[in-house]
Amino acid sequence: MNKPVLAKSKAITIFLVFALGYFISNLLRAITATISPELVTEFNLTAGELGLLGGGYFLGFASVQIPLGYLLDSKGPKKIVSYFLSLTIIGLILFASAQNLTMLLVSRILIGVGVGACLMGPLTAYRIWYQDQTQQRANSWMLMVGAIGMLSSSLPVQYFLPIIGWRDIFMYLAVLTFLSIVLIIIFIPKWDSDRITSEDSGDSKLSTVWKNPLFKSLVPMGFFNYGGLFAIQTLWAGPWMVRVSGYTPEESAQGLFLIYFCMLFSFLSWGYFVPRFSKSVSDAVKLLRFGAPINLIVLSIIIYLGPNAGAIHWAIFIVSSIFLSLTQPAVGMAFSLSNAGKALTSFNLLIFIGAFSLQWIIGLIIDLGIGLNFSEINSDAVFLNTSDQSLVLSSRASSGSPYIKRFSRRAVLMVISDFASLRLSSTFLTECPTFSPRSHKRYKILSITVSPQAVCL
Repeated sequence: MNKPVLAKSKAITIFLVFALGYFISNLLRAITATISPELVTEFNLTAGELGLLGGGYFLGFASVQIPLGYLLDSKGPKKIVSYFLSLTIIGLILFASAQNLTMLLVSRILIGVGVGACLMGPLTAYRIWYQDQTQQRANSWMLMVGAIGMLSSSLPVQYFLPIIGWRDIFMYLAVLTFLSIVLIIIFIPKWDSDRITSEDSGDSKLSTVWKNPLFKSLVPMGFFNYGGLFAIQTLWAGPWMVRVSGYTPEESAQGLFLIYFCMLFSFLSWGYFVPRFSKSVSDAVKLLRFGAPINLIVLSIIIYLGPNAGAIHWAIFIVSSIFLSLTQPAVGMAFSLSNAGKALTSFNLLIFIGAFSLQWIIGLIIDLGIGLNFSEINSDAVFLNTSDQSLVLSSRASSGSPYIKRFSRRAVLMVISDFASLRLSSTFLTECPTFSPRSHKRYKILSITVSPQAVCL
């Protein structure tokens, strides 16, 4: 069918307007990592409560994805994105005035609901208004804008924290969100749902999406791989650097800045080159089979290094996960125009349920490990081993490639070996009372592959 493809100048304007909303969405997603020391001090939060608070964003985000798909297909991005961002403003004001954990959590969930359309709205619009070959570039560059938002949540937020405080930062973000709504109302075209429906012969049902073989094959990858990536990059990378690597809060903010800058540059480059070697759904699947397991290798190295793994290692992990960005445009292109919104939001639901679940579980496992007299370093590392195994299994489920299956067997064995080493080293750490994350450079853990041992030097 002939899509209502827009002129280049109009397409650029639409991209930039939507980009501001997605910038705000990602800044709000990742800001918890930077302000977490302030929240922990002011509200006396445990690791589990901090994980729940960070995951509240993803819970709110995920809760609206299915109805959002229907709304985007019928009402269009202009109305829906602007309406939802109005909820974000309410959430931001409530968060800025919160006096307890309950109020923080409720407002955080409301913020997640409000920004739930900031990526799916644009991707639905690109599916209709952009040529097929430019959709993966538009998706990658939207993710690049998201990286700029995350970048802004690190050092810039850390700079303003002592000057105006975290509460005023959220009030200013409410004003910026209002500006985004105004621009969407002015510049985004109206949605001609009748024309799209009349020209599209596809079956416009949600069941069509969930029964699709490609969609089902990507379910584990969306939940574990993509969800785990979000859980780490938006919350736990920051606490890892402070509590495990021994960074100060300022150094952690600098580390997050490095991570997000590397992500920004990788998405910029990826968006430029990916249309040259990925022009269809089948091309995207082939690249996923090759590239998705790479971040498992990097995560295993981080587990092995433990307290010696810092910002540069997490930056490499984030960059190595860039192949996952192929999943969303592949899902969008695999369905008819009348199902594009439902397909994209259904996949996004998987990602954010995974992010919420894994982000909260990280905090619970850290609390449990400390309660069992593990050091916080080993509590974090035990979770990463569990995550690593989950990512391996999800990659295997998401692909029938013999290469993936062979890789998965070796990776699982490596994970089991790492876990055994950490269990033994945890005994050593609890018997060395002078060890702390801040002083990790004064001590050394020696792990032997066949018979792991920990030695206090």
